[in-house]
Amino acid sequence: MLFEVWAPQTDRVVLQLEGAEYTMEHDPVRPGWWTALAPAGDGARYGFVLDDGPVLPDPRSRRQPDGPDGLSAVVDQEAFAWQHPWTGRGLPGAVLYELHIGTFTPEGTFDAAAARLGHLAELGVTHVELMPVCPFPGTHGWGYDGVAPWAVHEPYGGPEGLKRFVDTAHAHGLGVVLDVVHNHLGPSGNHLPDYGPYFTDTHHTPWGAAVNLDAPGSDEVRAYLLAGALAWLRDYRLDGLRLDAVHALADTRALTFLEELSAAVDELAHTLGRPLFLIAESDRCDPRTTVARDQGGLGLHAQWNDDFHHALHTALTGESQGYYADFARDPFAALAKTLTRVFFHDGTYSSFRGRTHGRPVDRTTAPAHRFLGYAQTHDQVGNRALGDRLAASLSPGLLACAAALVLTGPFTPMLFMGEEWGALTPWQYFTDHTDPGLAEAVRAGRRREFIAHGWTEEDLPDPQDPATRRRSCLDWSEPEREPHARLLAWHRRLIALRRDRPDLTDPDLAALKVAYDREASWLAFRRGDTRVVVNLGKEPAEVRLGNGGRVLAAWGPVDEPGPGGVLRLPPESCAVLGS
Repeated sequence: MLFEVWAPQTDRVVLQLEGAEYTMEHDPVRPGWWTALAPAGDGARYGFVLDDGPVLPDPRSRRQPDGPDGLSAVVDQEAFAWQHPWTGRGLPGAVLYELHIGTFTPEGTFDAAAARLGHLAELGVTHVELMPVCPFPGTHGWGYDGVAPWAVHEPYGGPEGLKRFVDTAHAHGLGVVLDVVHNHLGPSGNHLPDYGPYFTDTHHTPWGAAVNLDAPGSDEVRAYLLAGALAWLRDYRLDGLRLDAVHALADTRALTFLEELSAAVDELAHTLGRPLFLIAESDRCDPRTTVARDQGGLGLHAQWNDDFHHALHTALTGESQGYYADFARDPFAALAKTLTRVFFHDGTYSSFRGRTHGRPVDRTTAPAHRFLGYAQTHDQVGNRALGDRLAASLSPGLLACAAALVLTGPFTPMLFMGEEWGALTPWQYFTDHTDPGLAEAVRAGRRREFIAHGWTEEDLPDPQDPATRRRSCLDWSEPEREPHARLLAWHRRLIALRRDRPDLTDPDLAALKVAYDREASWLAFRRGDTRVVVNLGKEPAEVRLGNGGRVLAAWGPVDEPGPGGVLRLPPESCAVLGS
């Protein structure tokens, strides 16, 4: 077997494999690369010794059986026996479901999560979007502090566990998307700087030195990240990747890393003969993120739309702190703008940033499915002090209205696990750092942040307390009880309507029409022959729809429109109408 490693600042590299040592040679063609041939099979443990230092794991390790600081293990990617052929499932028409392996079930494993995939198939979603699964210190965490970006977290089930999960998802007709983090690595167990200039002080990020995308040595760093991304799609039969916080990728080169990545993914899709896609998380409100490369864009296939979330959140809750402030001034106007123009900040002033922000979307050329719409995400729930979901403070009727706006709206919908039944379990910030100093620093930092916003220390969950993670696990008995069962049935009905009515997957943003009455607290929009009306107020509402059609689905008792097409909606309720 050929072992290879990039270590350009090292004079000597030794491969340590199953107790034996092999001196590695300079690659004659690739500067900075070292290679060695050695006998090794699936599961063989190995590491690299740089200039007589300690044994380090492989930067391209596919498995870390003993955690990020332990030896790497060889993975034979051809050994897994896939049971279900998969021709892929593209993004147009999709409904995504964001899922965290460690809290989707109390067991917190791929196999336990796979056993629940029948629920998602019955719900009607098309893709599971997994939060990061790369190794991190300890057992439980969000996954955004991973340090071995080619490997799979062993407590979840390792590489084979992920493959079993994906194979089971395919058996249910579900695609799988994986959240990957290119903008930083975790603070503990990160050995990349020992090997070479993977990071640079040229730029600084909230996590310290930036990943080296444009300084000397960046060609190899970009190739490292790009090859890892393609390996996830190829070796694990994934359908797409969600790219965490691409606005934090400091990259001044003329050809950006994101353009390189999107081109490589498109080429791999052609080679494999199945659709593949990239979804960006970006706070830039820049439509060029998803504009084609030959038209001057980055060529990514979709991006999260936090502006729609913020408008919806303020309309539902009345919250106005932080970045919600601009949306809260007139939530219904903000919601109408995001439904029709995607971004609220499209060159407008952002009081949160203290400057103008964003750029308009060309509605005549940008298909609606390139933007994801959602009422809740791991970020928007978990970054709250108590990790409280909307269900903790809103009535079932308002949750039903949120579902109607997300699942019948113009954007590719995404649900956060448990949202479909109005889960009351919180989703809190939890860690399992093995370094006591780091654990205390994280605990103190979070405490400081929220005490500054008026919380008391006693109110705040301890990220390191195992009970914080346990509280965040879904309660699978809830869907069997009311009002959860009714909310689950409502989500199933809305997703079925989206699947069955072409109006609801029409990519034409310019065709959507919105009306609202902020005083009466109702909003309605039309997509083709389908109308959606929500009453977020505490009083009944009358909405004149003209030729309103018949009621296809409603939360609460709603009669057919009366004379003149007037629809009467009870408080905190909604309806979908069509011909």
